[in-house]
Amino acid sequence: MDDPCAGAERFRRMTPEQKLRAAQRLYWSARAIKEAALRQRHPDWSDAQLARAVRDVFLFHHG
Repeated sequence: MDDPCAGAERFRRMTPEQKLRAAQRLYWSARAIKEAALRQRHPDWSDAQLARAVRDVFLFHHG
């Protein structure tokens, strides 16, 4: 089993640029997952509707 502290230690050793890139990857992955979930829930929505819904979730979600 992986040691959870090892991941934290790896993160601490990352440069600021590496941390920024990791955060960007997480952000875009989260958007892709949200789009896939919305596409499954609303198969009749157009690509534009999906893009707008994803944008709204990431701009206006509170909590």
